Amino acid sequence: MEKLDGKSLDLVKTNIEALKQLFPEVVTEGKIDFDKLKLVLGEEIETRNEKYEFTWHGKTQAMKLAQTPSTGTLRPDKASSKNWETTENLYIEGDNLEVLKLLQKSYFGKIKMIYIDPPYNTGKDFVYKDDFRDNIRNYKEITQQTTKANTETNGRYHTDWLNMMYPRLKLARNLLREDGVIFISIDDTEVSNLKKICDEIFGEVNFITIFIWQRAFAPVNMNKFASRNHDFVLCYAKQIDFLSWYGLPRSQEADTRYSNPDNDPRGPWTSGDLSVGPPVPEKIYEIVTPSGRVVYPPKGYCWRVTKERFAELLADNRIWFGKDGDSVPRLKRFLSEVKSTITPLTVWTHQEVSHSQDAKKELKELFEDQSVMDYPKPVKLMKRILELSTRENDIILDFFSGSATTAHAVMQLNAEDGGNRKFIMVQLPEKTDETSDAYKAGYKNICEIGKERIRRAGEKIVQETGKTDLDIGFKVFKLDSSNIKEWDPDFDNLEQTLFDLQNNIKEDRTKEDLLYEILLKIGLPLTVPIEEIDCRGKTIYNVAYGSVLVCLEDEIDLDLVQEMLNYRSEHMPPKVIFKESGFMSDAVKTNALQTLKKHGITDVRSV
Repeated sequence: MEKLDGKSLDLVKTNIEALKQLFPEVVTEGKIDFDKLKLVLGEEIETRNEKYEFTWHGKTQAMKLAQTPSTGTLRPDKASSKNWETTENLYIEGDNLEVLKLLQKSYFGKIKMIYIDPPYNTGKDFVYKDDFRDNIRNYKEITQQTTKANTETNGRYHTDWLNMMYPRLKLARNLLREDGVIFISIDDTEVSNLKKICDEIFGEVNFITIFIWQRAFAPVNMNKFASRNHDFVLCYAKQIDFLSWYGLPRSQEADTRYSNPDNDPRGPWTSGDLSVGPPVPEKIYEIVTPSGRVVYPPKGYCWRVTKERFAELLADNRIWFGKDGDSVPRLKRFLSEVKSTITPLTVWTHQEVSHSQDAKKELKELFEDQSVMDYPKPVKLMKRILELSTRENDIILDFFSGSATTAHAVMQLNAEDGGNRKFIMVQLPEKTDETSDAYKAGYKNICEIGKERIRRAGEKIVQETGKTDLDIGFKVFKLDSSNIKEWDPDFDNLEQTLFDLQNNIKEDRTKEDLLYEILLKIGLPLTVPIEEIDCRGKTIYNVAYGSVLVCLEDEIDLDLVQEMLNYRSEHMPPKVIFKESGFMSDAVKTNALQTLKKHGITDVRSV
């Protein structure tokens, strides 16, 4: 019986295996021969000492940090969840670096769109300080203290911010689908550095654009040289050749320009100018109107089409000479032939996507006139990003979720277009300032604000639309150390740790805590369907319709193992997982393995 590995996905091992698949000839006794690899790659190897690169103090450690597996877990919190049994949405409290590592096996290549609004590094906001040796312990220390700003007097002002962002973006890229895309909000302070690390992580060829969002509609006199009223949204594809990009819906106002004065069976149309410049000799010719008037293109212009093509268009009733048949000819353009979407401009005005003042007002109204967040993003801004990049059942991730505007926008857009998008929100439970309105209103950390916003927004959307089939719930999970002692040893007291391993499950953890850790470690989504089966007072977990069967009880006997077989999948042999110390005896364990093998089940593991 194989023991489960307590770590998240080992990205170094994964990358090496991919390299072996691409270039099997460079593998010598299971190791990569880099001299051979250089020969295989030929001229693509950079050998010059002086080369273009972007580097800073700590970059190597930041890269290693992204590759270091996590031994943590995500513990379910049903009490603060909504519609636990039916929802496919997630809200995760914890350090997003560790959470991104833990999501690697379950969500690798499954996320369609990522949006983040990270700290802008303005000198006032919190910048995560990661601990290479034990980031779970570091996370617990962070959540017990007030947040600390990354001030400009810090000698590693930009460096600390880059060391925070690099590993998180590296891990985020792994989670994107091949046709996926990431949007990142930022301001002037770090936009140039962010562009450089994104060029490195996502590749310059996958850069789409930098959108400019007019975040303020009134003058913002915070700088004596210029009144800056915009922010940036950087946009990168995972693989630009595969990117699914949907454009923006055409406005109904644009469609009002179409009519049908000649009752054309093809429906409403509008007309466009038939002349164009500069002149091309073969496109300058006379046209005779139905009234008999001869017309030529204006001086310095020509007709858009050749004489032969004009004759075809005329025969197809695509030329309009006006109501009386005496006007200069124009080309008919039918609404039925126009694309239903338009390509977005790179400048987004506050009239189109709202502004920060409206966003704050919007959130304040949702919280019954309580001001709980200073700088939320507008729902309209997030809806535009979602419209451009997502459809139907896509999964959206926001790992700096703040007040959870992204989740609000996902629910709103689903209500409008009938989609079933799912969200994953990740947020560090940063404490709110004790002098803030949010703290006085009872919200002690940002996660409490975000969860309450989703609850209120979902109910409001259902009330306004009448759509009761919307998924407005969310499952809450909280980052913590592993539920299993041997996966989370206390190196300061190793003798006691070894003694405690006689029962390797931590005393303050539940079977359900352990179940979800198992799902993460074997790579199943946290929203996978789970049926709890009671068998003589003991619980069997039927996961994903019999594809995984789990029993974490003590005193497991052969009758219980036999009962588990009744729930196995009809389509494939299931994985079966037991607690290592759960069997009544070694003899029962041996017989259980033989019983499972007799039924074609060989993937049996223990924790």
